[in-house]
Amino acid sequence: MESNNIDSKTQLVRTGDTRMDFARPLPGQMQAPFVPATTVGDYYRILLKHKAVVLASVLIVVTLVTIATFRMTPLYEASARIAISKEDSDGLRLNSAQAADVDYSFDYNIELDTQAKILQSDTLALRVVEDLHLMQNSTFANQKSVKGAKPNDAAAYGRESAALGVWHGGLAVNKIPRTRMIEIRFTSPDPKLAAQIVNTLATAYIENNYRARYESTLQASEWLSKQLTDLQLKVETSQAALVKYQRENGIIGIDEKQNTITSKLDQLNRELTNAEGDRLQKQANYQMISSGNLDAIPELSQNQLIQSFRQDENTLKKQLAQATTQFGPSYPKVIELNSQITQIEASIKNEIDRIAARKASEYQAAISREKMLRGAFEGQKQEANHLNEKAIAYNALKHDADSNRQLYDGLLQKLREAGITSGLKSSNVRIVDVARAPLSPSKPNIPNNIALGFLLGLVGGIALAFVLESLDNTVRTPEQVETLVGLPALGMIPLSLDISSTRNKTKTKSMSLTTQAQTDLRKTSISLLAHARPKSEVAESYRALRTSILLSSIGSAPKVIMVTSALPQEGKTTTSINTAIVLAQKGGKVLLVDGDMRRPSIHQTFKLRNRSGLSTILTGSNTTEQLIVASPILPNLFVLPAGPPPPHPAELLGSDVMRGLLAKWREQYDHVIIDTPPVLSVTDAVLLSVQMDTVLLVIRSASTSKDALRRSRDVLAQVNARVMGVIVNAIDLHSPDAYYYYYGSNYAGRYYDESAGHSNPS
Repeated sequence: MESNNIDSKTQLVRTGDTRMDFARPLPGQMQAPFVPATTVGDYYRILLKHKAVVLASVLIVVTLVTIATFRMTPLYEASARIAISKEDSDGLRLNSAQAADVDYSFDYNIELDTQAKILQSDTLALRVVEDLHLMQNSTFANQKSVKGAKPNDAAAYGRESAALGVWHGGLAVNKIPRTRMIEIRFTSPDPKLAAQIVNTLATAYIENNYRARYESTLQASEWLSKQLTDLQLKVETSQAALVKYQRENGIIGIDEKQNTITSKLDQLNRELTNAEGDRLQKQANYQMISSGNLDAIPELSQNQLIQSFRQDENTLKKQLAQATTQFGPSYPKVIELNSQITQIEASIKNEIDRIAARKASEYQAAISREKMLRGAFEGQKQEANHLNEKAIAYNALKHDADSNRQLYDGLLQKLREAGITSGLKSSNVRIVDVARAPLSPSKPNIPNNIALGFLLGLVGGIALAFVLESLDNTVRTPEQVETLVGLPALGMIPLSLDISSTRNKTKTKSMSLTTQAQTDLRKTSISLLAHARPKSEVAESYRALRTSILLSSIGSAPKVIMVTSALPQEGKTTTSINTAIVLAQKGGKVLLVDGDMRRPSIHQTFKLRNRSGLSTILTGSNTTEQLIVASPILPNLFVLPAGPPPPHPAELLGSDVMRGLLAKWREQYDHVIIDTPPVLSVTDAVLLSVQMDTVLLVIRSASTSKDALRRSRDVLAQVNARVMGVIVNAIDLHSPDAYYYYYGSNYAGRYYDESAGHSNPS
């Protein structure tokens, strides 16, 4: 026996060389399903699984796109560029003051949009169509109804509509960002025609722009001519009234530039203002002197003589202080220094008094000058008032005459400019780049189309792969088992469709079997694989299953084990036989019972007769000792065939006789493996499961549906069957679903060498 010192909640399961730890419930208990998080690797495996669909989608879409691309008519695109400068909204500048101002309401994007729409207008289109005779061009107008219609025919409107449809279908007008330029493009099967259409459209647009400006100028000229006639009469009338008023009032030189009274008044006003400022300055100096604030007067603070006296005074005071400290106040030198300081202070006072007297005199003179200028100013102002009374009417007449004269001269100038402008072909539009016939077609773009087709095919293939994956309702991996039903996956049996071939290519390279050995392997039954090829990957998987069974319960391993499946053809019989073989290989006494009395098959594997067996024992026809035989492959492996099919097998399996047999076998054998019919097909396995120590549920990878697995779990749970777990049979280790198991099995395969007679010790 293997070690039983294992935690009741956690079991260790070996699959190849891969270890999985999970919390396993006791037999008959169900654990809650868990939902693993989806990772990027899961998406990758889905795509790898359906790579054929993805590749087929890419191939089909790329092929269709390539065929459609090469069947398309080549189209050539010619382009030209025009620059549009800001157009003067007042071409004749009738309002000069407003023309000088910046028009902040002008939006150049709107202006370019407007010009782009003009380029796309039907008026310009029909003009170009007419100038180039495109109606008769088979490349442009390829419709018989359009080519055959006459200008005066009732179908002329339809003819123009068809031409405009072709025109707008090939024309593209786009603004160039961050510039004042517009790009004109036209697509046509004829490269020369495309370039000719673009250049003709640009020329027609410039001509149309010039014509609009010319007509606007002519209209302005006609209006100016009518206005000038009326203004001329007004100018003559206002001039006559002005001259008459001057003559009647004796006014000469009333103009401000020629009027001496006004000039003298302005001069006296300036002089009076200066005199007031000078008087205020001198008054301020005088008041500061009177108040004793002498330091604020610049003339005193900047007087060189006073500064010299004060420097000498400071020097003598320093000497006096030193002498007084050293010799005392009665010392002759001290007395002499005091006398010198007194003389210097007297000199400073005399100089200050002299400057103060001068400032007082200057202040009195400023007062007198201000009074004289104010009197003269008041007299001159009275004379100016008398003149202004007469000038009011004069100025009104003069202003009216000048206004009429200016307006007349301005309109006359504009009329002359209009005459000159009308003869000039000026425009705010110019051609920057002329269109040239393209050398290569712009459509179809074969590389781009194929790349787009590849991308669409790839996206469609990926989407189809995920749709197919979502529609796949089969169970493929142990993780799906645990997620769906909450039962542990006891093990997984690799797919082995042909014994002579090994799906693991890395293992194939390490083998060197002889031709005779390969022939022997072909004759070996898959059901006896654990015995025929003990070093194979499948045999190792059954040994891993054996480990899970032996370590599944506390204290001792289960003795009576029932093996069933959800549906037929899922490998339960093969699993029963190989499980019995690996248990017998361990040294225990094992009984293999064929409990599927409806479709028995174990006797065929061991080449035994099936005339009697379990069915005859349960009916009382034979005894157990007469029918249980030792297997031809292992001495401690015993086999009990199913016997002939009885009329009511379910009642026999649930009888007291069956219970007695199970009790007897528990004492005689270490392990009893019973192969039973599928759970969802008949009730045989359900009736027998309540008498078992444990139940093994077998499913076939990529064959058993999720609903069948869940239903099988529910049926067994309703009768409180001790379901140990699920065995995933026939799993393809090379499929993307078994990605991790493949690598684990791959490394395990390197540890064993099938060509050798023994396994490498660990």
